[in-house]
Amino acid sequence: MRYFFLAYAIVAVLVVGMLGFRGQHFSKPPIQVFPDMDNQDKLKAQSPSHFFADRQGSRQPVAGTQPLGFNEAGKKEIGGIPEYEFGGQTGYYYTGHVGDYFGTGMPDELGLDSEATATQLIKRGKERYGIYCSACHGETGNGLGITSHYGVPGIANLHLDPFNSASYPDGRMFDVITHGKGMMSGYGANIPVRDRWAIISYVRTLQAAKQAATAAK
Repeated sequence: MRYFFLAYAIVAVLVVGMLGFRGQHFSKPPIQVFPDMDNQDKLKAQSPSHFFADRQGSRQPVAGTQPLGFNEAGKKEIGGIPEYEFGGQTGYYYTGHVGDYFGTGMPDELGLDSEATATQLIKRGKERYGIYCSACHGETGNGLGITSHYGVPGIANLHLDPFNSASYPDGRMFDVITHGKGMMSGYGANIPVRDRWAIISYVRTLQAAKQAATAAK
């Protein structure tokens, strides 16, 4: 036991000797075992920068760009997409709600008046799903995306009964995509309203394909 305490004391002395006491001031940069994000390639306001010829860190926005969240007076678009398409309106199309309840089915605003239009919506949904959803929910919606291999918990398997259209209305899925739930962040500021419905249409297509394959066995 005494050897344990001796080793413990030696380790403690080494740690204090290398890192110092908490709150102690140093004249030299500390030893960084895990630098994390202490050193970043970024510009700090009112600080000089050796990257630019004039050594000024404060810069005007690049011509033709717009800072995120700041629209010019009178402008109502975000990246060329009408701002209202990201929400802020009322009705089933914009909220997924019908009164105090979640609605179901595709909204009339989508204009799905032909099979070709519906097919295009599903195709768009597949593309958007691959960008925003497949990393967690997997390419087929089974919850086995790449993040599941790194210990991310609680990823929904969209083929389980609690997520079918009978028990999980389309409006509820729209609300979750918009605002997030549990470990999932909301995508209301990233995905336009129509694309959210496109994703839902594709998820329903994946579920129908899975059910058909199961029934055929």
